[in-house]
Amino acid sequence: MSQQESTFRKPGNQRDTTACEPISRMLARISDKWTLLVVRILGGGPLRFNALKREIGEISQKMLASTLRDLEENGFVTRTVTPLTPPQVEYALTDLGRDFWEPVQALAKWTHANSARIDAARAAYATRRATR
Repeated sequence: MSQQESTFRKPGNQRDTTACEPISRMLARISDKWTLLVVRILGGGPLRFNALKREIGEISQKMLASTLRDLEENGFVTRTVTPLTPPQVEYALTDLGRDFWEPVQALAKWTHANSARIDAARAAYATRRATR
């Protein structure tokens, strides 16, 4: 069997393919940079919309609202409205969101610890590409 043939599923071989679909769907929902940043920041405690926007920085109001809606829909965030004038809205991680915060925090720490190595690899790659 050639190496290429091994990448294709054989008829009748359903091994692990049913597990891949929900994993792919969830990764598509949570792997964008805004979702990870929002979860990481909310890991420090509940925040109102504008405070969260200030913490993130370069995110538009529309993108933050969309990200928060997606996180709420998937059970990671709660939205609490306090009936004041004007109404105050606060966002917080749910139990599921706090469970997700742990690997997000680990990824952030890993990224920080390895950013110099990644930058060096990119520079070396660019040098190799330039000399071809």
